[in-house]
Amino acid sequence: MRKFLIALVVLAALVVGAPALLLATGTIDSSSVRMALNVMTGLGGPQASAVQVRRQYRVPPGFSVSLYAGDLPRARFLRFTPTGDLLVSRPHAGDVVLLRRDADGDGAPDAVETLITGLQRPLGLDFSGDWLYIAESNQIGRVPFDGATATLAGPYEAVLTGLTDNGNHWSKTIRFGPDGLLYLAQGSTCNVCVEQDQRRATMMRMQPDGSRAQVIATGLRNSVGFDWAPWSGALYATDNGRDLLGDNFPPCELNRIVPGNFYGWPYFNGDNVPDPDMGADPLAQQRQPTAPVHGFRAHNAPLGITFIRADDWPRDYRRSALVALHGSWNRSEPDGYKVVSLHWTDEGIVERDFLSGFRRDGVTRGRPVDVTQGPDGAIYVSDDYAGAIYRIAHHTVNSQQRAEGRVQGEQR
Repeated sequence: MRKFLIALVVLAALVVGAPALLLATGTIDSSSVRMALNVMTGLGGPQASAVQVRRQYRVPPGFSVSLYAGDLPRARFLRFTPTGDLLVSRPHAGDVVLLRRDADGDGAPDAVETLITGLQRPLGLDFSGDWLYIAESNQIGRVPFDGATATLAGPYEAVLTGLTDNGNHWSKTIRFGPDGLLYLAQGSTCNVCVEQDQRRATMMRMQPDGSRAQVIATGLRNSVGFDWAPWSGALYATDNGRDLLGDNFPPCELNRIVPGNFYGWPYFNGDNVPDPDMGADPLAQQRQPTAPVHGFRAHNAPLGITFIRADDWPRDYRRSALVALHGSWNRSEPDGYKVVSLHWTDEGIVERDFLSGFRRDGVTRGRPVDVTQGPDGAIYVSDDYAGAIYRIAHHTVNSQQRAEGRVQGEQR
């Protein structure tokens, strides 16, 4: 009991003291204190409303955005079931929620149900056959899933145990690759340090039963989201750059993951710039850092990424991905808080705003976390700050409709 009380006091001191210290040193402004608490405890902000989403949030011409589901505090990662229901992980609530598909067409899920609870900070979700896989902070588990009824069909069992979840970046993300293997990303324990657990700050790969697990990429400080480009099969992962080197350095990253490569952390930042706090890499003779293929603005905190099916979208979306920028919590002038589209072009990767308007007039109303595409072709975005899921639809229009002004601007 004494140890528990001591731990509780220490936690309370960190929750109160850390934001106060950052505020006093000018690392963050007063509007970012709640952002820091959101990162540390999952504390949310004002609940989203359908009217607010319609009036305040912005999408490119030819698209529309609506509130698909509200009142989902701490909503994080998304995954559609094979039959079109939407799963939402909530690490700080320890559960996975199921949103039954919108069969009646009213623009909202037909029901919201708790699918499974009692988990240790679950984040990543994916399916393989009739199994639902869940990445808890300390293990990967799976449970039989009946897609026809959207219910669990058996007991939950561990696949890979013994994962460490101490320190800053405890979350685990999983996805099955085109090769049928299970991929796992787990972040670092710290801002910048040498890890004791060599599996932290890496990408791993294993058989579906958890066997033959191996590290395939290192030096990834906090790669929360990853996905495969459908036109090439290349694996890309977002990565959050370190803190406390100013407002504008280092950039957050998009990395192309190649097995065997080292991606720099903690000895290099951004375009392989040496870290001022770490000195020379002691393994420099054995490895060279791989630079990111794209840099996001510093502290924008890119999380979920998904490559999209865009057959009926404007042509420049044919080779593109959407990335959720959670937004800064430790920047003197807050930045991020939006979903961006990345376009693979002959000149390189081009970044554009896709869903914006979460922060206006010094007030933050939402923090995008994950982004996925539904069976209906629409884009779904989770927001752990407003406790919401947004739906973005593309509207194919003809020249007559455009001439009559019945669409929101010209398509790109």
